[in-house]
Amino acid sequence: MSAIDTLVANTIRPDVAAMHGYHVADASGFIKLDAMENPYHLPEHLLQELGARLAAATLNRYPVASYATTRQKVRDTLGVPAGYDVMLGNGSDELIAILCMACAQQERRAVVLSPTPSFVMYARSAQYAGMDYVGVPVKADLTLDLPAMLAAIEQHKPALVFLSYPNNPTGNLFAESDIVAIIKALDGFGLAVVDEAYEPFAQQTFMDRLPQFDNLVVMRTVSKLGLAGIRLGYMSAAPKLLAQFDKVRPPYNINVLTQTAAEFALDHVEVLNQQATALRAARADLMAALAKFPGVEVFPSAANFILIRVPNADDANVKLLSHKVLIKNVSKMHTVLTNCLRITVSTPAENATFLDAFAASLAA
Repeated sequence: MSAIDTLVANTIRPDVAAMHGYHVADASGFIKLDAMENPYHLPEHLLQELGARLAAATLNRYPVASYATTRQKVRDTLGVPAGYDVMLGNGSDELIAILCMACAQQERRAVVLSPTPSFVMYARSAQYAGMDYVGVPVKADLTLDLPAMLAAIEQHKPALVFLSYPNNPTGNLFAESDIVAIIKALDGFGLAVVDEAYEPFAQQTFMDRLPQFDNLVVMRTVSKLGLAGIRLGYMSAAPKLLAQFDKVRPPYNINVLTQTAAEFALDHVEVLNQQATALRAARADLMAALAKFPGVEVFPSAANFILIRVPNADDANVKLLSHKVLIKNVSKMHTVLTNCLRITVSTPAENATFLDAFAASLAA
């Protein structure tokens, strides 16, 4: 064993050393349909105005630690109930990590629970925080297995239950009544975190139900709305809960350029909403086109991506890559996703290019 190997063995947690890093594929030269991004830019006149705002940002000073103006714009623009505040994070990933750190009990191994398959950072953040993770498989039709979820809650008494709404990578919305049943089952000992990253495309939310449930946390991001590059997530909960989470938040976790860009974008949120409307229409068109291919199963989607099952996902993925189209092969994530691919909904031109490449990928 080399000196560096010995150093790693003596200092790095064994579970971390055994992990693979979070892989992000190199998209250079590809049509990028693997990361659920909004393909549209801001109009040119808004880009010029944004450039002027960014140029005027004070880069030599730390951000205002309270982020008061940004939080106010989020509250006013994005449907946060009166009397409720938001916490900002460096994307949803940081907020998930904050929740796990705040709830990781030192005297016992606290539990994070979620349906599976779902967003991989729920399990990873639980592991990083020293919590146990319990995944409850969804049904074969990708709907929530409510009896199994309630049984797992009763057995494990989780501190956190993450519910992706719509779910990633499946794209479907779990039944509202099922989520309410889970929130109620956790009352008194656990928090239900409804992750609404794709709310602009689902247009269904639990945000307005925060006053009904003290143990509800609603988390969103502006990434899917069209601002993935600035890495801004936000979450809201009962004020006393949010105050506890804020103790864990790193100081200055949102940089000045992100603040400036977010506030500008929220001043022009109608443009982003129009883009989301266009993507919802494109989603319907793309789903209809995919359903015409023999042997292809198209699952319902309320997100800005579509999950499909093909005869051979690995083969189709390789052929799509040869056509310079990058999608996400999720077929190894879980048995219910066998031979499944996830495709981001994009512009009409990119969707058409994908469909041509997809047709070629299914050819013998």
